[in-house]
Amino acid sequence: MIDLALLRDNPDLVKRSQEARGESAESVDAAIDADRARRAALAAFEELRAAQNVHGKKVAQAPKEDKAALVAEAKDLSARVKEAQQAVTAAEAAASAALAKIENIVIDGVPAGGEDDFVTLRTHGEPVAFDFEPRDHLALGELLGAIDMERGAKVSGARFTFLTGIGARLELALMNLGMERALAAGFIPVIPPTLVRSEVMRGTGFLGQHADEVYRLDDDDLYLVGTSEVPLAGFHMDEILDLTAGAKRYAGWSTCYRREAGSHGKDTRGIIRMHQFNKLEMFVYTTPEDAEAEHLRLVAMQEAMLQDLGLSYRVIDVAAGDLGSSAARKYDVEAWVPTQGAYRELTSTSNCTTYQARRLDIRHRPVVDGGPAAKTAHVATLNGTLATTRWIVALLETHQRADGSVVIPEVLRPYLGGLEVAEPIA
Repeated sequence: MIDLALLRDNPDLVKRSQEARGESAESVDAAIDADRARRAALAAFEELRAAQNVHGKKVAQAPKEDKAALVAEAKDLSARVKEAQQAVTAAEAAASAALAKIENIVIDGVPAGGEDDFVTLRTHGEPVAFDFEPRDHLALGELLGAIDMERGAKVSGARFTFLTGIGARLELALMNLGMERALAAGFIPVIPPTLVRSEVMRGTGFLGQHADEVYRLDDDDLYLVGTSEVPLAGFHMDEILDLTAGAKRYAGWSTCYRREAGSHGKDTRGIIRMHQFNKLEMFVYTTPEDAEAEHLRLVAMQEAMLQDLGLSYRVIDVAAGDLGSSAARKYDVEAWVPTQGAYRELTSTSNCTTYQARRLDIRHRPVVDGGPAAKTAHVATLNGTLATTRWIVALLETHQRADGSVVIPEVLRPYLGGLEVAEPIA
């Protein structure tokens, strides 16, 4: 949840954030009222509990002739305490539901609006031009024996594929390159579980507006993750971290799953929008003061990967209404896809400030006067993609030749046995 002190002391800031996201400011007033009702119910309960304790001592010390009346009063007081406790439970549930509708406070400077209201921060490279009619990534993938959508659909249905031959090798090469870069930057490699409990999925914010994107195993109350962000956020759930030596950085390699609800008719050709894909995700725990600098560091790592792969791209500052509930700011890096004549997202990196950490209760001890403070504070969390299956789309289309062969970027060749060109198999 958001900082309750901020909600109580500066509700106008919270309202402006909600409005920038395209949400109603009325949700803020409702949350404040629910929080006030919760505190009032708790105060009433504690007052009755205190009276009950005092009365209990009075009963124990009373003369025999007065006990019957005092016991009757005690029973009445006990019933009132029970009712007050039930009122607290109901008020806490109502407050939790109301507070859950308040999304993370957007950082100053984030553009307001929806999906189309992003701001382009910079571009790199010129969109590739061909002196022949370029093939799209699926046509290239079929020529190279790299992508088999037909058999993917036969086995699993729409939006599934087999990556075969050079397709599988390219994905492994991309993932290994990304992991090598992450290791060099001080990230700890992790292969996390891809099934998580509801409290972890909820704590990261994926059971809010993204709930219809998530696969759920009803019999086990477990969810298939759409990104390693989820299990890596849960990795330190309910812990107090030592950040005195710097941020904790992890790189999670996992298979990911998304239902792609609401995407009917979008990207039905090829592997841009799949139900299953692989992904290398960076995840960072740091102090709130260092979060924005860490955010820029993640973006720089993503850009370096795209540059070394010879891809043209742009970096956009995503508008508030397209952030997702946990993100306070998000930068997307979008590569140019020649046959679509458009930039398409390859990486995304978000600063979630303390939002996820509050929900998952992840804290640290701030340094005060050269030593750890007695009182803990919530950490900030950040996440960012370093490689994923979708990158194959931009690679194939950008580096294709007229005969359907594809030049392998030099940086990937060591992971492919020195292969310089992927040739059609037929």
